[in-house]
Amino acid sequence: MAHDHEHEHAHDHDHDDEHEHEHEPDEQELELEARRMLALARIRQYGDPVLRMKAREIEAVDDDVRRLAERMTALMHEAQGVGLAATQVGVLRRLFVFTDAGEDRVLVNPVITKRSDTVEVDDEGCLSLREVLVPVERPVAVTIEGLDVKGEPVKLDLELPSARVVQHELDHLDGVLILDRTDDESRRAAQGKLRPQPVLGAR
Repeated sequence: MAHDHEHEHAHDHDHDDEHEHEHEPDEQELELEARRMLALARIRQYGDPVLRMKAREIEAVDDDVRRLAERMTALMHEAQGVGLAATQVGVLRRLFVFTDAGEDRVLVNPVITKRSDTVEVDDEGCLSLREVLVPVERPVAVTIEGLDVKGEPVKLDLELPSARVVQHELDHLDGVLILDRTDDESRRAAQGKLRPQPVLGAR
């Protein structure tokens, strides 16, 4: 799941007059952006068939799974995201990584066992759908269970924003994208952005 910079900045703008004017990016910002683009190039993008495939259960949490989780966590941070599912890196295994209150977490074979009755609509982005934000309705709290990187059972009671992140990542493991969860108008607008644009002069 992409970090919602636009949404965050919309909230920040009201109380941050110092940054009203765009500033020239410094060398560090340019380097971070370059690393983000390189990371995104390693993440499967909209149109890739693997994003529509259902991931398989992981039978044993072994060193291969731990190395995969480590690589995915690093890639998530380089891409400036808050969550990443194995299917997004072309691996059909039920595992995702995410950041919860500043702490990196790994969930293997995750299952949501409880959802709140209260729901909320908010914009979601996705590392596999660059530059797209669409409104998605989700329960505001969930209980999710699975295994950690040691193969030990884990149970997390999560509220927003982490509750939204894990629902988004679990969707990926079932081949579901935010385009499937949004309204028709937002879906059409997003697909217009994602569709390759015609090139003038092309025959």
